[in-house]
Amino acid sequence: MVVRRIKDRWHNSTPEQDARDVISEKSTDDQASALSYIIWRLALNKAINLHAEDFRYDSDQQRIGVISELLAFQIQHVDRLLFEIVEPEVRLNLLNTLSSKVAEHMQDNLTDIAGPGNYVPPFIELLNQRFETYSGFNYEKEQPGYSSFRYLGREVLEIMGNDQENRWVIDQIIEIDAPEIAEQVSKSTFRLFGES
Repeated sequence: MVVRRIKDRWHNSTPEQDARDVISEKSTDDQASALSYIIWRLALNKAINLHAEDFRYDSDQQRIGVISELLAFQIQHVDRLLFEIVEPEVRLNLLNTLSSKVAEHMQDNLTDIAGPGNYVPPFIELLNQRFETYSGFNYEKEQPGYSSFRYLGREVLEIMGNDQENRWVIDQIIEIDAPEIAEQVSKSTFRLFGES
């Protein structure tokens, strides 16, 4: 399993300065940038880990598809968390900025892998579709419920294919990867917003 440390705290400029003061100085753009990097790294790490757990990608398109699903899952999770801790207009602004910044990561990486193209619109379309679906699932104590994990697992299985090597990927997502991702996104979001 690949484990990399995720930085999710603002650096205090002086020992006397409390974390909330540092956070209040941060712009929506700063917060969205930090979250976009965290979300991108988590999705990339989990996609790499699937391969390390002997699940098979047949193409870069499959790998990007899995990363896209993991990103959409995380962004909608951030939206649910922000609903509880920020004002509606701040939440909407931050969510739009976050989605745009994650889409920029997608554009840069797909350009490197697949060559020039406009990869942002399909990703934003996927986000809109997933937001609609995930909105119907229950949350329990600020965490996605089993139905969210199952939906993510099913989407990843569909991308990777239900063959002998990949048929258990849905269990990997439901039981291990999705809960770990959700927990890390919650911690990082609350830390960046001074809620922990």
